[in-house]
Amino acid sequence: MSASNINWYPGHMEKARRDMTENLKACDLVIEIRDARIPFASKNPVIDGLIAQKPRLIVLSKSDLADPEATAELIRRMTGEAQRVIAADLLNDSKTRENIIRESQILTKAKREKMISRGIKPRAMRAMVCGIPNVGKSTLINRIAGRIAAKTADKPGVTRSLTWIHCGKDLDIMDTPGVLWPKFGSLRIGALLAATGAIKEDILDLKTVVCETFQAIRERYPGVLAENYHLDESVIPEEILEGIARDRNLLKDNGEADTDRAAVLFLRELRRGKLGLLTLEAPDEEE
Repeated sequence: MSASNINWYPGHMEKARRDMTENLKACDLVIEIRDARIPFASKNPVIDGLIAQKPRLIVLSKSDLADPEATAELIRRMTGEAQRVIAADLLNDSKTRENIIRESQILTKAKREKMISRGIKPRAMRAMVCGIPNVGKSTLINRIAGRIAAKTADKPGVTRSLTWIHCGKDLDIMDTPGVLWPKFGSLRIGALLAATGAIKEDILDLKTVVCETFQAIRERYPGVLAENYHLDESVIPEEILEGIARDRNLLKDNGEADTDRAAVLFLRELRRGKLGLLTLEAPDEEE
């Protein structure tokens, strides 16, 4: 399957994109969530056009599953005057709310000081929270709000409308649906999104997703596949998949390797961090 054929853009996403463009006028900053394991594949290029010059806070979610050295380098490279970057384990880090409010205040300092100079009492900053599906957006919102304010699920496409959520005196946030772009630029991008659960697995052939992910792991972390599955990872990806099936005794009645079951097992273990802390894109990959 070629990159040009990878297309998943439900109608509610196009409506969400239009609504976001209109409602962004009322926002002081944008909080964009990306998956720390795939920081560039999980970046929606549509968002760049939507937010224009608005200050942006990038939250690298699922940092507990990513390579900490790669995450630190990403933060160093991506932080700038109008853009701040933090990493977050949204499920377990109790300081997530504190960190996001602090960074939001840094990004909106000039606006708040302008209000004060005009004799206006600074109001809560208004942030639009956006990102691709299943990247942890609703979990982050619930962390900031300190309550269940957004629905969460381990599948893409749960949030369907824009909603304002009051998070105390410092910050109001707008929840938005996860928005993908009409077509992915490469097979690798689509595969990494599917491998981490950002898009439905049936958009791409499952074995294609797995084989592309094998390639990414071999490039970044030679030896990881060999160590976890006791195989020769220098062979072609299809043979790696067969090796995983045999290592885990996933065999058909005739003794052949059940590569379909092996593909499912591999993705499950990857998503749960069983292969170690992996970042599947290099910090300088976008340059």
